[in-house]
Amino acid sequence: MADPPVAVVNACTRDGRGGSPTAVVIDDATLTDGDRHAITRRTGTSHTAFIDTSTADTPTVRFFTSAGELANCGHGIIAAQAVLLHRSGATEHHGSLRTAGRTFATTATRRRDGVEVWFDQGAIALADNSDATGGAIIAALGLHRADIAADVRVASPGTPRLLVAVRDHRTLLSIQPDFDRLATECRRLGYLGCFTYALSPTATTAAARMFAPAIGVNEDIANANSVGCLAAHLLDSSGNGDIEVHQGDTLKRPSSISASASRAGSGIVVARIGGMVDLGPPVVLG
Repeated sequence: MADPPVAVVNACTRDGRGGSPTAVVIDDATLTDGDRHAITRRTGTSHTAFIDTSTADTPTVRFFTSAGELANCGHGIIAAQAVLLHRSGATEHHGSLRTAGRTFATTATRRRDGVEVWFDQGAIALADNSDATGGAIIAALGLHRADIAADVRVASPGTPRLLVAVRDHRTLLSIQPDFDRLATECRRLGYLGCFTYALSPTATTAAARMFAPAIGVNEDIANANSVGCLAAHLLDSSGNGDIEVHQGDTLKRPSSISASASRAGSGIVVARIGGMVDLGPPVVLG
C-alpha cells in the first residue's frame, strides 16, 4: 500500500531556529505496526507520531522510533498538537491527547514565528539513585565521579530515566558516551536513558543533553518529558519548579523547552511543558 502523507515539523525551536525534526502522520486503521515501523525508518527523523483522529474530542497518538514503539514522547505531543491546530484552521485550540492510556490536556496557539504548544505532563515519580554516581552508567557516559554536581536521581512520568547533573557547561559539551555500553546498562536497569544537564548560576535555565541509545536515539535534539522531570526534581530539591532548557547545540539543532512544576494536594509533583513548533512549508495531509 502507498504510504500516508507525512508532515515533518521542527518541534521545540529556539528563537525561530533548529528544533527536533519530527514526523507526524494521520493514522490509518489499515496500517500494521510493521507499516508504522517502516514509515518511521523512511522519514529519517528520530521520532514519528501517528495520530488517530477517529475520536475527534481526544485524538490518540502513538510514537515510534526506528527501534520500536514508545509509551510516550513529549516533543512528539507538541509536534502532533501543532499539526492538529494547522489542520483545523483555527488560531487557538484547548483540548487533549491520549497516549498509552494517559490523557494530556493541551493548548496550541498560532504565533508569528510558529505554533506555541503546552501540555500538562501529570505526576512525576522521583527517587534517589546515588549508587549510579559511581556505577556503570556514569562510566558509559564517559564521566567520572568528580564530574557529577549532585546526586543522580531517577524520574519517571511513566518511563524512568536518570537525571545527571554535571559540574559545568564545558563538562556537558565534552561528554562522549560509549553508546553500546550505555544502551546495555539502561536496558539492564530499565531506564529510558540519561538526561545530563548543567544549571545556570540562577538555576532558572539549564543546558542539557539526552542520551537514549536503548530506544534507538543516541542523542535527542529535544526531550520535553525529561525537562518536565527536571522541573519536578528542582521543585523537590530547591522549591523552584520553573525551568527553561536548551538542547541540541552539539547537533547544530538548537532547541528550547520550558516547564513548570507544582505540587498537588497529595504532594505529587506535576509539570506543564511548552515549546514552539515550526511547521515549515504548508503541510499536505490526508
